[in-house]
Amino acid sequence: MKNTVKLFYQGHSSFRLTAKDGTVIYIDPFIGNGYDLPADIILVTHQHGDHNRIDLVTQKKDCVVITNEEALKGGKHNTLTAKGIQIEAVEASNKNHNPKECVGYIVNIDGIKLYHPGDTSKTTQMETFAVKNLDYALLPCDGLYNMDTKEAAQCAEIIKAKHNIPIHTGPFDEGGPKIFDRKIAESCRFANMLIMEPGEEIELK
Repeated sequence: MKNTVKLFYQGHSSFRLTAKDGTVIYIDPFIGNGYDLPADIILVTHQHGDHNRIDLVTQKKDCVVITNEEALKGGKHNTLTAKGIQIEAVEASNKNHNPKECVGYIVNIDGIKLYHPGDTSKTTQMETFAVKNLDYALLPCDGLYNMDTKEAAQCAEIIKAKHNIPIHTGPFDEGGPKIFDRKIAESCRFANMLIMEPGEEIELK
């Protein structure tokens, strides 16, 4: 249905956003289903193999691909506009992720602000997010390559988004990252928490 903004969760950290006019954005494609709509925009937070499977997505001829390289061009976090959608690159880092090679994104789509952090722990810049009045924050919580559920809850309190969605729940095993772990997601103590299952699509408000 058009005239609504939709968020589809593939699993792990992979999402598809659809604007009111049908513009399709993929963020960190890697796992799950829901890659059937051709992309207008693809966002990649960093170049780890569980975040950058651009090959899964059919690109329109004028598709705009923004990776951490474009986002950090000139050695700064850039704010870009693609297809009329504002995309602000923000800090992402921890012991496993170099801040010079990783970003998160705040996507402003039809007036709705959604924060996809990529892989990160708490950052200094998060202290500035509350004034942005974010509508949705996606928060990783596997506790191995990212913050754990306790730190993610602290970030949710700092960011103060209207809705907080646990992602990148792990745990990792010999087969690689798990698409979703509901037990870990339910153990999160986020205010205004919204749990999405892989394959689920919601309307953003």
